[in-house]
Amino acid sequence: MKESENGKNKELRRYATASALRYDSGKDKAPVIVAKGRGELAEKIIEIARKENIPVMENKSLAAVLDKLEIYDEIPQELYKAVAQIFAFLYRLDEKAGLKAR
Repeated sequence: MKESENGKNKELRRYATASALRYDSGKDKAPVIVAKGRGELAEKIIEIARKENIPVMENKSLAAVLDKLEIYDEIPQELYKAVAQIFAFLYRLDEKAGLKAR
């Protein structure tokens, strides 16, 4: 393993949990968890997201709450504000890059 890859793996290990969300306004009532995991699985989720140029955000308290939900669960109403802030950030990134909304 190259030194740069080794350093990247150390960075990934600091994530204890990861979740991936989807929101399709024509299909979903609320954002939906489409992937989640802890430890090595969390690292893999983050690695795939970065490889696919999907932005990764760190929010330990939100990640802990999302970890309690199941795959394909809609997020509960109590999390709407926190998740809306994340999606707003992503939409701004897309606008800056000249991309359509995800």
